[in-house]
Amino acid sequence: MNQHILVVLPHPDDECFGLAGTLAQHVKQGDQVTYACLTLGEMGRNMGVPPFANRVSLPQIRKMELEASCSAIGIQDLRMLGFHDKTIEFEDFQTLDGTINAIIQEVRPSRIYTFYPGYSVHPDHDACGAAVIRTVGKLAESERPQVYCMAFSKNHEEAIGQPNVFHDVSSFLKPKVASIQAHRSQFQVPGLHGNVATIPNELKERFGTERFWIYPFA
Repeated sequence: MNQHILVVLPHPDDECFGLAGTLAQHVKQGDQVTYACLTLGEMGRNMGVPPFANRVSLPQIRKMELEASCSAIGIQDLRMLGFHDKTIEFEDFQTLDGTINAIIQEVRPSRIYTFYPGYSVHPDHDACGAAVIRTVGKLAESERPQVYCMAFSKNHEEAIGQPNVFHDVSSFLKPKVASIQAHRSQFQVPGLHGNVATIPNELKERFGTERFWIYPFA
């Protein structure tokens, strides 16, 4: 039976390194994927190398990059929610959580991907994950989708343990690499040029596994 997958992340490009291969596999399996991106990353510092964006043009450029990334992965349902970059932690809970809940009620996902609150480095990452956990935690247990979280802060495994899921996405490196390359204003990964066959083995190993923690609701 096909699933409906919901992705809730704060910035364009949050999907590419840790999740793109998994999402590409969901799409190939026939699952419906909805990606709710909270902001356009308009306060980002990177403008391309050499710079081709500026503070005025960056939001539109990042919007187009996100659309290109989703196209590479195969995601057809992209929601850009219009919150302001670098302020998610200060958003009114009722507004933020209510927006997320409305999408959950609409698409009825069996699984949600987001960041693990407190262990995802950027304040927007942590605040986004916390909003998802608050919202899902209020649902009846019988209606609660599993929440798969990404985490990568220093010493995070000492606090939350080993990932529950180690997902081999080596068969989906082509769409994953295309997703990363779509965000060209933000990333210039040495060795990540051309097609998958030219990628150094160390990058194939780095990008070939995606790790998730299934959030343990009490």
